[in-house]
Amino acid sequence: MPSAETSPTFRDELVKLIPAMRAFARSLTNNAADTDDLVQDAIVRAWSHAGQFTPGTNLRAWLFTILRNRYYSVAKHQQREVGDPDGVHTARLTISPAQEWGIAGRELKAALMKLPVEQREALVLVGGAGASYEEAAEICGCALGTIKSRVNRGRARLADIMGMDPGDTGLGAPTGMGTSSAWDASHPVSSH
Repeated sequence: MPSAETSPTFRDELVKLIPAMRAFARSLTNNAADTDDLVQDAIVRAWSHAGQFTPGTNLRAWLFTILRNRYYSVAKHQQREVGDPDGVHTARLTISPAQEWGIAGRELKAALMKLPVEQREALVLVGGAGASYEEAAEICGCALGTIKSRVNRGRARLADIMGMDPGDTGLGAPTGMGTSSAWDASHPVSSH
C-alpha cells in the first residue's frame, strides 16, 4: 500500500482543497500576498508530513488545522514587527473595482474583519468553506457547541454591522445550504 506522500489520491485531494484553503487563509490574513504565503507554507508542511496523515480520515480538517496553526504561529512572531495593521497604506495602493459586486464584496470583507477572529474563522469555515459544524470544531480545537455559538454570534454581529436582518447574511448555514453572493464575489476561486 503506498504511503500518503506518494499516493495520487492524497495529492489530488490536496489540490482540490486549495481554493477552500485560500478562502480560509484570506479570512485570517486580509492580505492577498500573506494569503498566498500562508497557503503555500501549509501545503509544504502537509506534504512534508504526509506520512502522519491517516488515509480515510478527514483531509480537509487536517489541512485547515495545519493552516490555522501556522497562521497563529506566524502572527505570534509578527507581533514584534511594525507594519500596516489597519491596511491604510496598502488600501491607497489598490485600485477599487467599478463593479457593484466588488463593492459588496469589500463591504462584507470589511464587516468580517470587524468580528473577533474566533467568530470570523467559524463563519468562514461553516459559511464560506462549507465545513460542517463538526469539522469546524475539529479544526478550531473546540467543542461543537462552541462553534455553533460562535457562528450564531458572528452572524448576528455581521448582520448588525452591515445593517441587515440576521437571516439575510447567508453565512453560517449548514453544509449544502449555500453561501452569499457577496462572499463568492469577494473570494473568487482562482485557477492558479
